[in-house]
Amino acid sequence: MSEDKTTGCPVAHSPASSDDDQELLSYGSYLRVPELLELQELKSEPPAHDELLFIIIHQTYELWFKLILFELDSVRDAMRNDDPYEASRLLQRVLTIEGLLVQQIHVLETMTPRDFLSFRSALMPASGFQSAQFREVEFASGIKQGGEVMKNMQMLEQERERLERRLEEPSLRTEFYELLQRLGYEVAVPPEEGEADEETRQKVFDGLHDVYENPENHFHVYNLAEALVSHDQNILLWRFHHVRVVERLIGTKPGTGGSSGVGYLSSTLEKRAFPLLWEVRGQLSDEALYGTRRGPTQPPLGE
Repeated sequence: MSEDKTTGCPVAHSPASSDDDQELLSYGSYLRVPELLELQELKSEPPAHDELLFIIIHQTYELWFKLILFELDSVRDAMRNDDPYEASRLLQRVLTIEGLLVQQIHVLETMTPRDFLSFRSALMPASGFQSAQFREVEFASGIKQGGEVMKNMQMLEQERERLERRLEEPSLRTEFYELLQRLGYEVAVPPEEGEADEETRQKVFDGLHDVYENPENHFHVYNLAEALVSHDQNILLWRFHHVRVVERLIGTKPGTGGSSGVGYLSSTLEKRAFPLLWEVRGQLSDEALYGTRRGPTQPPLGE
């Protein structure tokens, strides 16, 4: 590794090619920067100042969704390999990206309602509701709802095929409970769609009780369960922040894709990919846990 004396940038030099037609790889050619920068096409006429911001924000979301889906598939594979540690480790990257997505939505708040209205009509009937990759994240996680959401989505055929495949595949929720069964935990597997019946719910709570009561004895399984809850929570946080930003920009106006706008977005805040992992906390007894347990090296109280 040497330093390019022209730019001061550390680069790895290789001998120049004798073939004049062969171009050396550069930062721009590797990342396809020229092509990338041509993808922001404004639809407003005359061009509205903030439409470029709007496009870049949403294109960036789609790139992050692509990476999240790649990592969620890797988490699935780790669970299928009975490796809760690796699954939890890979989820940490997803959680970090999702934290960034929650922050990123607020860049849109640098627009005033008037700024947005200057190009909003040019977007119709396109809508964030139609993001196939975000729906893939939902389906892959366990929020499927029978594909009802797909009925009102305008999408490419390849996007529809991807979503249908995600609907047919076991979600991370199913993969998690099947992993627990293989590891010897006596849990039931909740249905892919709809609510679990009372017998299934109770069996899940019984099987997870010791995991949550004594997490130090189930370290990797507990960490994976909590990482999945964090993933679920991040989706909820993104939805909540998105609703508030949209409300700030358009108030009670309907969405560009034909939805009721803020009303529809608010209705999505109850969705959960791992509802029983949220509920298991309510099954723990305060009296059995608080003030009665000490670690093995902790001296008795009063010493």
